[in-house]
Amino acid sequence: MDKEYSLTTDSELASTSTKSHSGGRVIASEFKPSWLLQNRHLQTVFPNIIYPGPLPPLRRERLELPDGDFVDVDWTLGTRGPIIIVLHGLEGSTRSHYAARLLRRLHRLGLRAALPHFRGCSGEPNRLPIGYHSGYTQDLEYFTQLLKRREPQTLLAAVGYSLGGSVLLKWLGESPNSRRLQTAVAVSVPFDLSVAAETVEHGMSQIYKWNLLGSMRRSSLRKFRRVQAPFPLPDIHKLRSFRTFDNALTAPLHGFRDADDYYMTCSSRQYLKNIRVPTLILHSSDDPLMTPASVPRADELSPAVTLELSHKGGHVGFVTGSLLRPNMWLRDRISRYLLQTLPRT
Repeated sequence: MDKEYSLTTDSELASTSTKSHSGGRVIASEFKPSWLLQNRHLQTVFPNIIYPGPLPPLRRERLELPDGDFVDVDWTLGTRGPIIIVLHGLEGSTRSHYAARLLRRLHRLGLRAALPHFRGCSGEPNRLPIGYHSGYTQDLEYFTQLLKRREPQTLLAAVGYSLGGSVLLKWLGESPNSRRLQTAVAVSVPFDLSVAAETVEHGMSQIYKWNLLGSMRRSSLRKFRRVQAPFPLPDIHKLRSFRTFDNALTAPLHGFRDADDYYMTCSSRQYLKNIRVPTLILHSSDDPLMTPASVPRADELSPAVTLELSHKGGHVGFVTGSLLRPNMWLRDRISRYLLQTLPRT
């Protein structure tokens, strides 16, 4: 096991947990932020400016989907055994700092990793007017089905970050086929999409809105230069909030009445009670894209779910150590959990 693993065991963490007889567990995280990175925005931004190291050797596979579209999957090379599906966040990719770090670590540990890009996120616009969103689980269903068809005896697990975590939790709670997975991890999930859309309209959290929304607008403009839209498009440059973007594009493209219908239908919080696969959720109370009130209670979780909650950590941050020698605790916590829960041959 890597020498970087210095955290307490899950049994020790459980001693600080609160448990509902009818639900899952909410336990206190052992994460301690770097003393110069106590602020939630610094925790969120800092990992983005630190080079994650070179990606491991990768092979790209294009999957043709039943509806005529495609997704590109990046596979790590040279390893066998269990497959870890990595789901990136909004406008993310293999090169997102959190994905690159986890792919490097999984490769080093001898675990296969597969990162299926959400439609339009691999560097090329997808073919259809539809894209992806926080509740679009159809492609994950298809991908897990395909993997089980190819290698019926191979163990599968999944790790989802932010929007990818939302997709993962919703699929786990809604799909009778979720038991294809041995285990799952979800990180910094926007449990309530309406709350998340409102939270980023205020204070310093607006910096994330403008960064992500700018990327979403550019992606949409690029695609609809090549793809015929099914309805007259608004001026995409004037979509200046997640709610207006989702009202104008996400909802009508994907069959929702409006943004509120999309948020209500796809927020993952309501699906947590139905999850039957052992699932670890890592979250920070100071996540700048959420509010503490949006964090689920123990009685909203199924017995299969453990929510590991820290007071600090930001959004997909969780940096310990010093500024000169930072340690990406999140990568270590996820990989340690996978080693503990996946049988090895």
